[in-house]
Amino acid sequence: MSNPVFERIQQDLSENDVVVYMKGTPMFPQCGFSAAVVQVLTALGVKFKGIDILVDPSLREGIKQYTNWPTLPQLYVKGEFVGGCDIVREMAGNGELAALLKDKGVPSNA
Repeated sequence: MSNPVFERIQQDLSENDVVVYMKGTPMFPQCGFSAAVVQVLTALGVKFKGIDILVDPSLREGIKQYTNWPTLPQLYVKGEFVGGCDIVREMAGNGELAALLKDKGVPSNA
């Protein structure tokens, strides 16, 4: 049985190197955690697609089921789930995020 929400997520991930499922938009984050992830990516100079889960309740639940990860935001690089806010901040702080972006061939200023 196909899941249209999962199919949409897979399409988003296949079309964009870096995706953040978040509350709000990159210009207007609706929660502090989403704002923090946007700030980290912006500081690294990474182009990313922010997807506002607040406008679509099925996506809000679907993305949690897709990764089996209960919280938002969620960062994906080249289709691979990286983590939520705490993980992203920790990886940015210790250089792991810059290394991951480089390994995946994602342009950044890191």
